[in-house]
Order: sequence, then C-alpha cells, then structure tokens
Amino acid sequence: MLKMIRRYQNLRSLLALSAVSRHGSFSGASQELNLTSPAVHTQLKNLEEIVDTPLIIRNGSGPMKATEAGQILVAAAARINSELEKSMRDIEALREGKKGHIRLGVISTGKYFAPSLVADLNARHPDIEIDLAIGNREQILAMLDAKALHLAIMGRPPKSPKLVSAMIGSHPYILIANPEHPLAGLSAVSSEALLQETFIAREEGSGTRMLMARYLDDIGAGQSYRVSVMGGNETIKQAVIAGLGIAMLSKHTVMEELKTGRLVSLNLNGLPLHRHWHLIQPLNIPDSPAAKTIWDEICEMEGNFLPR
Repeated sequence: MLKMIRRYQNLRSLLALSAVSRHGSFSGASQELNLTSPAVHTQLKNLEEIVDTPLIIRNGSGPMKATEAGQILVAAAARINSELEKSMRDIEALREGKKGHIRLGVISTGKYFAPSLVADLNARHPDIEIDLAIGNREQILAMLDAKALHLAIMGRPPKSPKLVSAMIGSHPYILIANPEHPLAGLSAVSSEALLQETFIAREEGSGTRMLMARYLDDIGAGQSYRVSVMGGNETIKQAVIAGLGIAMLSKHTVMEELKTGRLVSLNLNGLPLHRHWHLIQPLNIPDSPAAKTIWDEICEMEGNFLPR
C-alpha cells in the first residue's frame, strides 16, 4: 500500500476515475476537471497500471462505466473527498477560533468557581475543549514558564514570563473564625488581640499565605505569631470550624459557610483586603485563536461567574 501511495503523489488519478464514472466519457470528465481528454486518459491509464486491473468498461459508443474494482476506488475517492472537505472546515474553524483545545490554569482559591466557569464556556463554545489545571500560585507560575498553559486566572500577575493580563473581577480576602470564637461578633478587633491567636494557613508558595503574612506583618510591625500549616482551603475551613484557630481566606471560598453561619468574618481595620482576579495569557507560546475566543468570552463576563 505504501509503495502504491508513493507512486501517485496526489488524488488526480482518483479524481479522473470518479469524473469518468460520473460522466461516462473522457470529454465530460475533461470539462469537469478542466483538463484535456488525453490528460484524463493518461491519469486513468496510470491508475490502472498501479492497481494492475481494468477500472473502466468501454462499451463502444455507449457510456463508460466503472468496473467492480473501479467502483471500489470511486467509493474510496468519495470518502477521501468527504474527509478532506471536513478537514478544511475544521481547519477554518481552528483559524477562526471556533474550534480547538486549550489548557486553563487557575490558582487553588479559584477552584470554587472554575468548574462552573468552564461548564459555561463549554456551553457557549462546544467545539473548544478546555482542560482545567488547579494549583497554588507557584505551581501555576511554573506551568506558565513551562509553556503548559494558554490562559491562567490568578491574583497579582507575575513579572515573568512575558504576558498580557486583564482585570476580570474583585477578589476580597477576610479573616474567618468559628462563631463561638472570643473575637467573633466584636465590633472591632485590636491587632494585639489578633496576634495572640493561632493562624491556620496554607503551605509556603501559596498566594493566600503570602497575603496573610504581609497583612499580619503590617499590623503587628513584625511581631511574631503562631502558624499551623494545613493543606488546602477545605481543610483550613474545617479546622477553623473546629476551633483550632482563625484563618485568612478568599471570601469566594467561604461564601456558603458564611451564609449558613458555620463561619463568621472578623471585624478589623483594613479588612476585607480588596484584590482582583486577573486573566493572564503568556506570550511565550504560539498564538491560539481558540484561546483568544475564550479570553474574549471571560472578559465579557465582567466577573459575573464569581460567587456572590
């Protein structure tokens, strides 16, 4: 089969056979293909030599017809033509950003809205496949550096790699506690009282951990405080509910617990910390029309996908 494919580099011979079969003559086929009748005859003869069997029955003055072997090749040519047409439509859809495959990275705090966002995007653009990667800030940055992401959603945009970013929504951070905690319900909590507490926090490299450290260092002028490290926002929430300490988390991650009263927000000066979600597109990877489509779609949502 490979040898046969090498012997004719294109589909001209199959096209000639199909045209002769349809029109029943070399002249009709030549008009369709914009070739001379001898050229069509040569193409057909070459194909018959390749398969070593007659492909057309010549019935004197009557119309030419495909032999059984010829009918097999005519059917194959139709399938090939159909696949080529589909391929061209798919390529056009890729070029127009209507079809494709992209990878979206979201920092861990965003896992509470990212799946529903992707579901919404899938509904709007069903021919664009979106893989979702969740990780802490350092992990998402590493993926960006490794050219493993087309788009990312995070807080403060990094300085590297080179990228473009767009602000897509507000991102408030609060300090949370068990409703029975001594500081809960106070109209104002002093920094001195706050720094006596145990803080439940994520691992090093977490953007939330870095934000909490900057806030506590600022209000406490560098005063030390106790930190208990736990992995993941869900574990931290459960630890706070159990009374093991207090924590700084994105308000978007605790909306349900605040509504049901399992957690409360502490009243301190400077809180909530108002940050922003940013959509990021690295410039160190080839352009992706599909990524551009998803970029535009997310920006047009104006943060409506965020928890309220």
